[in-house]
Amino acid sequence: MTASQTEALKESLPQTRCFSLGDLVRRRPETITFVLLVTICVAVAVINPDFLQPSTLVDIGRASVVMGLFALGVFIILAAGGIDVSFTAIAAFTMYSMTVLVQRYLPGVPIALVLLMSIIGGALLGIINGLLVHHLKVPSLIVTIGTQYLFRGILLSFIGTVWIMSLPPQMGAFGRLPLFQFEAANGATITLPFYFLVLPIAAFLTWWILNGTLMGRAIFAVGGNADIASRLGYNLKTIHVFLFGYAGALAGLAGIIHVCANRQANPFDLVGTEVNVIAAVVLGGAKITGGTGTVLGTILGVLLIVVINSVLVMVGIPSTWQRLVVGIFILLAAAFFVTRQRKR
Repeated sequence: MTASQTEALKESLPQTRCFSLGDLVRRRPETITFVLLVTICVAVAVINPDFLQPSTLVDIGRASVVMGLFALGVFIILAAGGIDVSFTAIAAFTMYSMTVLVQRYLPGVPIALVLLMSIIGGALLGIINGLLVHHLKVPSLIVTIGTQYLFRGILLSFIGTVWIMSLPPQMGAFGRLPLFQFEAANGATITLPFYFLVLPIAAFLTWWILNGTLMGRAIFAVGGNADIASRLGYNLKTIHVFLFGYAGALAGLAGIIHVCANRQANPFDLVGTEVNVIAAVVLGGAKITGGTGTVLGTILGVLLIVVINSVLVMVGIPSTWQRLVVGIFILLAAAFFVTRQRKR
């Protein structure tokens, strides 16, 4: 067989490619988040078997709901190349004003309507962000820093600063409504709240928007290059309004769930949690520059942050050190993704 015949035979055979772990991580950056999460859980379980008790796992699930809703909103904006830091202000504005409204004027309104009004209220505040970003043509970080102070200022100046310790009955009942209950070995009753279902539903909806709709294509196109996306016919105003409106709706929902879960409305709540939420999205594989990321990675990033905080609390490490550890994880994630980009 001649050399030319040999080459022709090679070309006719089906070509296969072996993917290394590095290829998998480059294609699915959330893989490293999953591996890190499993590693931490296994290590902590070996050191302290109490970590795997049902009560601890239920606490992690409960703590993931509000942060997860925030993170999904942050992720969808990051995917389009923007960033939002006003989501906690939107949540605080919505949850407190809605509690005051129900308590004073709508005491008998069903909880489903309270949730719907909170979603709509958060969406309207988010739409303000979207319109400002589009028309001012400045980075969304600058706009949302401004609206963060604006929303909080309006809340504290015109709506109230007093803690509401007694919620309307329907809101308190929703916070206590169990999805399932069981009795632990020590006799304590462990309850996974019904509102936990909100997070997987919101995650599925976000995944469907990004992967099953034209709006999802548009979001990633804008994240890749907004100018090119505009030339291709995408309406940037519609995209900005949808993005920030959707993130605002999730923030409003997260806020009212936070109130119902804690059974009190504090207008000063949620301040400073922005860093943890953005860290969760970045650790989940989303790039600050936009165009990449997955819903699964975002949820894994949220679980990673919640687990880290839970572990640090279990071993008695102060909250200041918790911030230090989260900061280290952010720097490591940034270094990893920069290295991955250079290799490409």
